This record gives sequence, structure tokens and C-alpha cells, in this order.
Amino acid sequence: MITSGGLVAAQSAPDSENGRYSMTPIPEGVLRLDTRTGTVSTCTKNDSGWACYAVPDERSALDAEIGRLQAEVERLKEQVAAGPTVSGKIDEALPKSDPLKKAEPKIAEGDRKIEIPLPSDQDMDRVMSFLEKAWRRLIDMANRVQKDVSGKI
Repeated sequence: MITSGGLVAAQSAPDSENGRYSMTPIPEGVLRLDTRTGTVSTCTKNDSGWACYAVPDERSALDAEIGRLQAEVERLKEQVAAGPTVSGKIDEALPKSDPLKKAEPKIAEGDRKIEIPLPSDQDMDRVMSFLEKAWRRLIDMANRVQKDVSGKI
């Protein structure tokens, strides 16, 4: 039913008389609240008449996501408790001339001490060169920003 104000009445007269539905006008049509179930629907007028569609409930979507995440956490806990699935060992040994092969840490004299190899001078030069270039670029950017700001004032 359509009232003279353009609002939609509930489908059955007794429900609307008892105040089951609360209607609020919105630009697209009417927002309908079922005061018994709490369901919110948007009602719009189309060629065949009025149609109401339930508005997705954010709370149920959040509850579903929480449930999914809790199940995933439990699965991951079981996976961690079961131990590693990969042995970490490669099937084929790297050739001795391979530059990607890392030097094995040397065990120093004494109990449970490990010596870690220091980076070479070449490695340090590469790092310093990178840092110098990055620093220069940062200073150049700051100077350009300062010039842009000074020109606009």
C-alpha cells in the first residue's frame, strides 16, 4: 500500500497497526525497520511496485569473520605444534665456486661460541656508496621542497 505521504505501509494491515514496522524516508525510497526481528530493509519503487530488500547486517558479517579467523588461528597453532614440515636441507649441494654460498660460521675456542665473519672492504664500500647516494637524493629533495614552498609564499 502507498500512503498519501509517499511512504510504504507494511504488507499486512494488522502489523502496521501494531507498530511492527518503523519507516524512515531516504533518497532511494524508504528504510523499513522490523521492530520485532530487528531486520532493516530498503524499500524502493520500481515498475512492478514496491520491493524491499534486507540491508546486510554488519554484525553478522563481523561475527563470521571472527569465526573464520579463530578457526585459522587454531589451524596454525596445530601446524606449529606439529613441527616444521620442511627439513631446511637442499637436495643438491652447491658447487664450491658458487659465490652465493655463505661461509660457515667458525666455532671459536671455548664452549658454545660462534665467530661471525665480518663484511669485506668491498661490501663496506658498496654500502657506503649506496648511503651517500641516498643521502644526496634526500638533501636534493629537501632543497626542492624548500624552493617550492619559498616560491609560493
